[in-house]
Amino acid sequence: MCLCLNGRAVVLKEGNMRIRNQKGFTLVEIMIVVAIIALLAAIAIPNLLRARISANDALSQSTLKTMSTGAESFGTGNNGNYPANMTSLTGATPPYINVDYCGQTISGYTYTCTMSTSGYTFVATPVTVGTSGTTTHTITTGGVLTP
Repeated sequence: MCLCLNGRAVVLKEGNMRIRNQKGFTLVEIMIVVAIIALLAAIAIPNLLRARISANDALSQSTLKTMSTGAESFGTGNNGNYPANMTSLTGATPPYINVDYCGQTISGYTYTCTMSTSGYTFVATPVTVGTSGTTTHTITTGGVLTP
């Protein structure tokens, strides 16, 4: 037999009264909390992944613009002759750009470069389309960016 006294369960056992505190959660309460957490995760995780892909896309476009700006600045300072390689941009004093992105994989995009004194093409390709980025971005001589 069990009854409550001042918020505590009182167990009557053969005439002796013993007070037992009931602390803790029941299995049902724990299962409800786990179900709520799983539901929130199911909603939040895809949104976080989309945000990461969007950030990778924006970073790849920004990186291509940085590379293009460096190449265009080099061309302006060298009578319209563009850099023949990335070392011309990174090795100058002061450098036109600080990092050689060609052949590098950064934030889900791999960068490739085609450079000559008459122009350039920089390409950012997602490592895995739909997971690390959405599309290949290209920037060409004159700073023309295409998705």
